[in-house]
Amino acid sequence: MTGQAKAGRPFKLFRNLNSKIASIPMILTAMVIFLGGTIWTVIYSFTNSKLLPRLNFVGIEQYQRLWAAPRWVVSIENLAIYGILSLIFSLVIGFMLAALMDQKIRFENTFRTIFLYPFALSFIVTGLVWQWILNPEFGVQAVVRSLGWTSFSFDPLYTSEIVIYGVLIAALWQGTGLVMCLMLAGLRGIDEDIWKASRVDGIPMWRTYLFVIIPMMRPVFITTLVIIASGIVKVYDLVVAQTSGGPGISSEVPAKYVYDYMFQAQNLGQGFAASTMMLLTVAIIVIPWAYLEFGGGRKRG
Repeated sequence: MTGQAKAGRPFKLFRNLNSKIASIPMILTAMVIFLGGTIWTVIYSFTNSKLLPRLNFVGIEQYQRLWAAPRWVVSIENLAIYGILSLIFSLVIGFMLAALMDQKIRFENTFRTIFLYPFALSFIVTGLVWQWILNPEFGVQAVVRSLGWTSFSFDPLYTSEIVIYGVLIAALWQGTGLVMCLMLAGLRGIDEDIWKASRVDGIPMWRTYLFVIIPMMRPVFITTLVIIASGIVKVYDLVVAQTSGGPGISSEVPAKYVYDYMFQAQNLGQGFAASTMMLLTVAIIVIPWAYLEFGGGRKRG
């Protein structure tokens, strides 16, 4: 019987054949456009291409120039500050909001819509809105001073030392709602019996969250981290809308550096080198996630 059953099964290659055929266009698109474009970019990052790409190899000269450029170093420092704080605050605020929403509060749908609404806006709109809010002439600073606190000062977008934190405020306002929804979906997937057992045992709610709920939500946290991190690496719109990289070069980010060198300075080689470094950053993020999700840590019986 076992032999007959095995004989009646199609080969593994031909199982779910219709779905595999349907996925061929997407596979070809990924291979030709994404993979091909990536390889093309990396190859030309070792050339001295200017206005047009040309195969005139100069070794790692473009990378040496890249890391010797103060503008690139500033952009990496800004990305590190923005990225670390964005990860921490997005996860903490998003999880706290989700935990509050999970208490079956009244008007939950209304609050959830309000928190998620900023994510529906484009980054350009968000950047312009927060540029107005943080403008010292008619924003927060002007409002507080009109109430009598004339010495109050709050103009992060016009102070080079803290301008990246002004960009961070706008990013958190827009992205925290999505994190809240992801966390809330994870919390709603937790069995109610776990909460009942913790109450019976007299375990404080914060200990239940810390030692029981959060470990059970590991896949949700990993997915959320990847989504946030991918958005951090390619941040561009907010900076352009709020500061255009200023004051000076104090709010530069890698994506803006790539755009400026490729389309304004007409230095494709330098732009390709910078984009390759961004690609390396994305790989550092995606590869550990892929290993954790699909790697050898799982044993199948």
